[in-house]
Amino acid sequence: MSNNYSPSHPLRLKDVAHWDMETDVAIAGFGIAGACAAIEAHQAGARVCILEVAAAAGGSAALSGGEFYLGGGGGTPVQKAAGFEDATEDFFNYLMMAGGPGADEARVRLYADSALAHYHWLNEQGIPFKGTYLPGKWLEPTTDDTLIWSGSEAAWPFAQQAKPAPRGHAAQMEGWGAGKLIMEKLTARVMQLGVEAHFSSRVLALIADEDNKVHGLVVRIDGQPRMLRAHKGVILCAGGYICNDEMLRRYTPQALGCPVPTTGGNDDGSGIRMGISVGAAAIHMDQFFATRPFFPPGSLVKGIFINENGQRFINEDAYHGRVTHYMLRQPNGRVWLLVDNSIFKRPMTRPDIDIAAVGETWEEVESELGLPQGELTHTVECYNRNAGQGLDPLWHKDAAYLKPLVEAPFAAMSYSERDYPASFFTLGGLSTLTTGQVLDAGGQVIGGLYAAGRTACGLPRWGEGYSSGMSLGDSSFFGREAGRHAAGGA
Repeated sequence: MSNNYSPSHPLRLKDVAHWDMETDVAIAGFGIAGACAAIEAHQAGARVCILEVAAAAGGSAALSGGEFYLGGGGGTPVQKAAGFEDATEDFFNYLMMAGGPGADEARVRLYADSALAHYHWLNEQGIPFKGTYLPGKWLEPTTDDTLIWSGSEAAWPFAQQAKPAPRGHAAQMEGWGAGKLIMEKLTARVMQLGVEAHFSSRVLALIADEDNKVHGLVVRIDGQPRMLRAHKGVILCAGGYICNDEMLRRYTPQALGCPVPTTGGNDDGSGIRMGISVGAAAIHMDQFFATRPFFPPGSLVKGIFINENGQRFINEDAYHGRVTHYMLRQPNGRVWLLVDNSIFKRPMTRPDIDIAAVGETWEEVESELGLPQGELTHTVECYNRNAGQGLDPLWHKDAAYLKPLVEAPFAAMSYSERDYPASFFTLGGLSTLTTGQVLDAGGQVIGGLYAAGRTACGLPRWGEGYSSGMSLGDSSFFGREAGRHAAGGA
């Protein structure tokens, strides 16, 4: 038996001389998906062992804004308290649009029908929601409020097909980064239940028979490889592959233009590679979330984005991640936000943003940017004329954000690639059923193997449709599904 273990190659069952450890359900990764899987598997009566490569639980979820994307059922208690009704079909329709061309209807339907109950489950695990609404456009609450508009719900084309409602539900914590609080609460719950947990423990490979049915894991604990038998199933919750340059070059080359990874540092693709090693299909691997936040303040949404041809290319009231994907496709990566004196403020997340041009007229701004003569001024003239009538026939920006840009001085803030690097994380992953069962390229279940979180390809699978809260919502909910179903496996 070789000690040269790799996520890309399973250890065959026949080569296991003896089992060092045994459990019913083994979970690779103690982020939000792994934590929720562990809770449900334990509650279903299974012995659970969770393995985390870092010295503590948390994963990338602990670095997140701490928002869950929730709604439907007429509205969560927070939505209702703020006066918003959220019919399940509106929630479903929005999620289908947000999932893009490859949206998984069965997954979306289950989530839309169950998200209200999931809100209550999260609360029962100790995650606090203040229950108050924060109006305006925010990346995440800076206050301890709960409910925000966290996607493109009120923007074209989504608002035309699904009645808008705010659905970002943030855990109660002042300041940014409530993901840390969420993981503290879930970790405490897992440990309270008595789940066996190992930290600083790297999962090295799957253990599978000749038919690729999974029977356990090879895991390095205290510097030694251990054979862990999982009688009912292995759940891969090891994150995405944002830290694996080779996988990014192979699957997601466009993301290489976004040099700022959003990760806990261990998203090395090992979970996805382990799934592939036993024949799993990896889907939508070209997709990723990306952002160059341009709000708050919300006043900047009243500006207009242009490219080096002086042309608009997106409705600026869309979700910042959607806008960023459109930015990434502009010629030579050159993009500016045009503002006038009445709305000018520096973005909260980029107070040192480069002011690429300032002028008393739009002609001066155009000249200073070196754009083709007349193009920027024509764009602004058309925009101002229509905005004065509350219209945006080209990009359908909501009237609440339409304002002629007429108060000098005028400015162009640089959102170009070289001046404002985008941050990103991957969305593609293993193909799974709603139960978390991993599928091979032919759509058949791989025995004994489950996946959730960013190791799986979940609800968020289209960068242009992502909304804040979808990753935590998807990872926590489908982590629960995987844990419950694995606990019932044999």
